[in-house]
Amino acid sequence: MTTLPFRSISVRLRAFSRPGPLPGPAALALALALAAALPLLLGSTQAQAQTLRWASQGDMQTADPHSQNEIFTNSMNGQVYERLVSRDRQLNIVPGLATEWTQVKPTLWRLKLRQGVKFQDGTPFTADDVVFSINRAKDPYSQISVYAQAVGTPRKVDDHTVEFELDKVNPVFLQHLDTLFIMSRKWCEQHGVVKPQNFKDKQETYAATHANGTGPFMMVGREPGIRTTFKRNPAWWGKAEGNVQDAVYTPIANDATRLAALVSGEIDFVLDPSPRDIPKLKQTAGIKVQEGPENRIVFIGMDQARDKLLYGKVPGDRNPFKDLRVRQALYQAIDIQALRTKLMNGLSLPTGGLTPSPLGAFNDPSLETRLPYDLAAARKLMGDAGYPDGFEVTLDCTNNRYINDERICLALASMWAQIKVKVKVNAQPRVLMFPKLEKLDTSLYMYGWGGSITDAETALTPLMRNRGEKSVGQYNFGNWKDDKFDQIAAASSEEADPKKREALIKAALREFRAQVHLIPLHRQMIPWATRANVTVTHRPDNWFELNWASVKAR
Repeated sequence: MTTLPFRSISVRLRAFSRPGPLPGPAALALALALAAALPLLLGSTQAQAQTLRWASQGDMQTADPHSQNEIFTNSMNGQVYERLVSRDRQLNIVPGLATEWTQVKPTLWRLKLRQGVKFQDGTPFTADDVVFSINRAKDPYSQISVYAQAVGTPRKVDDHTVEFELDKVNPVFLQHLDTLFIMSRKWCEQHGVVKPQNFKDKQETYAATHANGTGPFMMVGREPGIRTTFKRNPAWWGKAEGNVQDAVYTPIANDATRLAALVSGEIDFVLDPSPRDIPKLKQTAGIKVQEGPENRIVFIGMDQARDKLLYGKVPGDRNPFKDLRVRQALYQAIDIQALRTKLMNGLSLPTGGLTPSPLGAFNDPSLETRLPYDLAAARKLMGDAGYPDGFEVTLDCTNNRYINDERICLALASMWAQIKVKVKVNAQPRVLMFPKLEKLDTSLYMYGWGGSITDAETALTPLMRNRGEKSVGQYNFGNWKDDKFDQIAAASSEEADPKKREALIKAALREFRAQVHLIPLHRQMIPWATRANVTVTHRPDNWFELNWASVKAR
């Protein structure tokens, strides 16, 4: 039998992978049929032990580790690049490229760097690379600039010591360091990438498709939208905790095709199986399912700055989202339990909270409750606001980022029709959607926020505050302005006393909730599905660590 080259396989998979919902039984039937056919397409050679092949619905956005800030892109880059501090399996802060750290005074931190570390091109890692990388990450084109700004000014003390001088106290300094990848200054200068890729304007750079880190794996091939290949770094300073030597990632957009590849054994691991397929996968021989809540909140944002919507048709050419009553009406027209049971198959945790984890609000139940689902109240609010006959608007959403993202948007459109808001759903891959939001080119959008940090600071400053200097409010794509909230949130960001800081954070969240600047939906549950011979570590931040993965011979 003829075996197709992998690129040909990938192209054929992409042909199967055009987005589009299928009913559960139809998806399963197609998956089983494809599972039978895939060996014929892919050839009879099974994945060898110590080679891992995995898939999810979308691709990483870029290999430039400072350009974009999206968990899947970050985790892919995190196989190659490292940070000064890292996370263990329980999300505790542990040494990374820094072996120890000292808070010399409230606004000064000193870090000792790991010695004997080299980048994958053989260049030694030194404090010069740290200073360069932090400053590179502060660039306006960087989507992690808000975190780089928060750690202050880096200064080289000697080749293996660096200090950070802050202009104010940062209670989550180490957590912010955990978001900042270290690059080789020499490599960036050599390849003309001393600044991050301007992703929103579609700039192409060497760093967007090539990588040179200090981490456990090397990126040896990058074909955007087709596949990305990794090989273990033989010169890595750390200890291999799994046995994977080579890895191949293939984006497969269609749920049924991903499932078929897993069931057939041509893929070892699926990062995002559809919730509707989980019950069947749990009963499928040779398949393991892991699941748990993710530190991520999914929500709706609205343009609250323009006097007229960019994408809509409104009586009087007004912007209805500037009116609190309209924002609240949309909120109360959402049947969140129907979304959970009928669409998410129970794999979501509805919330009125605003932080990725309830820990960010100190598990305060009063900050987690939702406004009640009440169509009568929503209709009255619309009438009181002057929109008894509703209006038209476009809802921007991804179709390959969050669990059931496009289907959620379609369901919301149906629910909002009950209050005469006619919604056109504009679903796009994240590679198109996120740059659109960066340009504030939206009227209504669905987005998600989360990661390894459970502290409220990483939502308050980048996501919720007024847009301002040093990348504050960088992800405030609705461009709302709430000076009362902003003042309280800013104070919480530099309060060193834990009790005072808790009170400030709670006050800020209460104010933001009262104004309904965002409409929270739910926190995701994240199922992972693997072949029985594969072991992976499932973390609440949905971060897959190749170094911890093992594949047993079949």
